[in-house]
Amino acid sequence: MASEDEPPPIELGINLETVATVIDHARALQSIDADAEPYDDEEPETRDPEAERAALAAFIDELTEEEQATLIALAWVGRGDYDAEEWAEARRLARERGAGRDTAEYLLSMDMLGDLLAEGLAAFGIAEEEIER
Repeated sequence: MASEDEPPPIELGINLETVATVIDHARALQSIDADAEPYDDEEPETRDPEAERAALAAFIDELTEEEQATLIALAWVGRGDYDAEEWAEARRLARERGAGRDTAEYLLSMDMLGDLLAEGLAAFGIAEEEIER
C-alpha cells in the first residue's frame, strides 16, 4: 500500500506484459540486423528480419487504438520528448497524431524502439526486466 506522501501509480493504459512483448520483439529485430556481428560463441542469425518485422507489426496492429497511442507516448517519453509529468499530454498528442495512420510502421521506423520503450517505462519507475513474460 502506498503511503500518503507517495503519488498514486500512474495508469499507463496498456498491459505491462504487452509492452514487454513489444520490447522483446523490437530488440530481437534489432539483433538480427544485417550489419550486426554475432558474438563469437553464437551461430549467425538465420531468422528473416522481414518476417520478424511483419510479426511485430501484426502484433501492434492487433492492439486497440488506445494501446497503440500509449506505445507511441512511451517511446516519446523514452526518447526525452516528454517526461513522466507530461504523460497525459503525450498520450493525447499520440492519439491525435496517430488517428488514421499506421502505428506499427511509425513505431518500427524508430531507431532502438525496444530501448526507447524500456526507458519510457523507467521514467515511471517500472523496470522492464521485472515484468513477467
